[in-house]
Amino acid sequence: MMAEPMGFFTDTTVCIGCKACEVACKEWNQLPATNGGRNTLSGDSYDNTRRLDGIHWRHVKFIEQFSMDRREGRWLMMSDVCKHCVRAGCLEVCPTGAIIRTEFDTVVIQSDACNGCRNCIGACPFGVIDINPVSGTAQKCTLCYDRMKVGLEPACAKACPTKSINFGPIVDLKKMARTRLGELQRAGETRAALYGADEEMLGGLNSFYLLVDKPEAYGLPPDPKLPSRNLKGSATWSVLGAVALALVSAMNFRNRGARDV
Repeated sequence: MMAEPMGFFTDTTVCIGCKACEVACKEWNQLPATNGGRNTLSGDSYDNTRRLDGIHWRHVKFIEQFSMDRREGRWLMMSDVCKHCVRAGCLEVCPTGAIIRTEFDTVVIQSDACNGCRNCIGACPFGVIDINPVSGTAQKCTLCYDRMKVGLEPACAKACPTKSINFGPIVDLKKMARTRLGELQRAGETRAALYGADEEMLGGLNSFYLLVDKPEAYGLPPDPKLPSRNLKGSATWSVLGAVALALVSAMNFRNRGARDV
């Protein structure tokens, strides 16, 4: 029985880069602190976790936007996570049924059914999924499915001190997001926009964002695609290739018959 769709609304304008969400996610999900003992600064701002992967299910991005003389500029910060797409590419390509849609309309990988084929990694347009080196299976954010089942909010949202990460019913979150967007626009932030809050993007993202720059500035694709978008074109070329091969084979067979006569 489907419950009310639940998810995240992340307001990047109030993120302070504290990484409390990252720590809370690792603690609750018992994820390794580092991958192979590496825990050094990336050389890219103050980021030491670099990206989402099999052991980092939350990742706080630090984006510096400064002029060459560094007299003018700003910081953009964003706590990134799986988008729990309404139309999820990872779910489309999973051959074992390890990836499921829960009663909360979120997307979860069941490690005990994952064979490590990595199909989902290539199918995700956001680069969210990776192999956990400990389990050898694909892993990502579950939106704390175990906590949600007993009425608790996800660990990251509970730990966020500024309410940058908001958790709740998608309907309520969208109302909150539109209100906040209006406030920023009235205050003169003309670049403010919602990312993934409507059905045009993969049917809607159950983890959507308020941004104050183009998606590319945050490392987000402006127009993410599903693997199925490419199937029609690929199938057409496959059929044409098969027809051409059949014609060549028929001609070779005919010419061979003529020579034999």
